[in-house]
Amino acid sequence: MHPFTRQVRDFFVSLKLTVVLLACSLVLVFAATLAQVELGIYVVQERFFHSFIAIWHVGSLYVPLPGGYLVGGLLLINLIAAHIYRLKFEWRKAGIQLTHGGLIVLLIGELLTGLWQEDFSMQLSENETKSYSESFRLHELAVIDTTDAQFDDVVVIPDTKLARSETVQHPKLPFRVVTRAFYPNAALARRDASAPQAAGSAVPAITQGMGSAVAVTPLPITYKPNETNSPAAIIEIIGADASLGTWLVSPELGMPQTFSHAGRTWRLALRLQRAYKPFALQLLKVTHDIYVGTDLPKNFSSRIKLTTPDGRDDREVLIYMNNPLRYGGFTFYQYQMNAATGLTVFQVVRNPSWLLPYIACIMMGFGLVLQFGLSLLKFIDKRRTTSTPAAA
Repeated sequence: MHPFTRQVRDFFVSLKLTVVLLACSLVLVFAATLAQVELGIYVVQERFFHSFIAIWHVGSLYVPLPGGYLVGGLLLINLIAAHIYRLKFEWRKAGIQLTHGGLIVLLIGELLTGLWQEDFSMQLSENETKSYSESFRLHELAVIDTTDAQFDDVVVIPDTKLARSETVQHPKLPFRVVTRAFYPNAALARRDASAPQAAGSAVPAITQGMGSAVAVTPLPITYKPNETNSPAAIIEIIGADASLGTWLVSPELGMPQTFSHAGRTWRLALRLQRAYKPFALQLLKVTHDIYVGTDLPKNFSSRIKLTTPDGRDDREVLIYMNNPLRYGGFTFYQYQMNAATGLTVFQVVRNPSWLLPYIACIMMGFGLVLQFGLSLLKFIDKRRTTSTPAAA
């Protein structure tokens, strides 16, 4: 073997690397736990564990740390290398081999979950039907052509493009959408429509729609789990010949804004990002039971009707705590409920690798039992061999 190749192999097989990586993981978890107070769980996951390099703010200092992908990836390589070069396959070590294999599957499952898992919510009122779920945090600008009475033609622009002030010219749109300002979090307040905008204001002038009578106040981004950010954007619609004006778009406005261009009717709405499904759910009934004489919850359940356009599925399903609906690669969990208003909220999760942790736990559990059994048999056999027969 070439000396350089041997050095690379020895580096990845080394137990010293394992100890260093485990120490790095402890520091990373410690730093993320402290940062969670200010940033919240979601941001900490993205910045510390779903990254290769994490930046830890300690007062005025910026401390770089190896991120979860880097630490986990190196641990995975280290474990596979040790599995190949250190643990030679023998029947008496089959349990250890199987346990290590389960740990490898567990690390791979965590990596795939971080890359592929999607979390959305679906809010339904009784007798309401929906075929889409909504993101918890991400937003999109929907430009909707409502000219045809039979259907709406929708073009969506992610909030990431709005934040970068990118000019969007979609083939379905006879105009350009230009972002003049984007606020990740903002408060809206009504002002006198006849009063001019304050001189020197950092907010661009709004000339069209209901936003012309609204004052926009940028706010710091909040990371508190019980608070949400309400973004706002000021966009300009530019046709082939001239500008059609500027609009304020925000979820706080409550309804889409309408304008006409090129003989067609259009709507603008900044809304939570949607993910459409090839099936629909209708909420039939919500149930909230409590234990007699207390306010302690006993049961949260939602009876829904699942239908598909082709008619292959048309059935009722009961979703309650610890009993989700799994369908079409999605899992619907009972998340929140307001029985007084007949409202329920499902957490919708798509995770193609959801089975891997179960497989890994089975492999490791069986491996540990197998190794214990083999060691026990070896111990019993040794005792029988070394024991002296009793005197007659």
